[in-house]
Amino acid sequence: MCGAELPGGAMFCGECGSSSTATPATRKRPDPRPSDTTIIQRLPPTVISVPIDVPIEPIDLSPAVVLPRPVQAAPLTAVVTAPVSAPVTAPAVPASTSAPLFDLQFSTGERATVGGTGLIGRRPLPQPSEVFDHLIQISDTGMSVSKSHLEFGQQDGELWVSDRFSGNGTIIRRPGEAALRCEPGRRYRVPRGTRVEIADQFFVLR
Repeated sequence: MCGAELPGGAMFCGECGSSSTATPATRKRPDPRPSDTTIIQRLPPTVISVPIDVPIEPIDLSPAVVLPRPVQAAPLTAVVTAPVSAPVTAPAVPASTSAPLFDLQFSTGERATVGGTGLIGRRPLPQPSEVFDHLIQISDTGMSVSKSHLEFGQQDGELWVSDRFSGNGTIIRRPGEAALRCEPGRRYRVPRGTRVEIADQFFVLR
């Protein structure tokens, strides 16, 4: 109650509207669930950790495809006359004895005798559909030469070269002619005595 004086027999206060006979005990609402004594304990915090040294496998969300029988791809075959994992230190054996032989003398001190097709670079790697007679790996500590920098082949008894979209390009210096920068993907005939610059390295065709 607010403390206002009530006339005799009044049951409610005219100022605040509270009951004149109400007590703190009667104002307390009854417990709607007197028999519920369940105590809910607070769960301890949970930490989920993933070891950093264990790779997480990606989840494939694409629908599963059921094949009637397993299909195995045919193995790729290529003729390699020079080891890919080590620089060329000896002339390579040509794949075809009827093709003319060309001697490549590199600025790194390496030499290779070729006859047919091939790739030159720091670590030459053919595409899955390609087959070459030679894979010539040269040493280049400055890493200016691309992994598969140059492609070569023969036509009408002459050697041609083609830049394989290398990072630093290819320049041809034919005897008695001005230097020519190769357009990537285009073949250029190179006569004997030509100097072919592949980035910071080069070879002379003999």
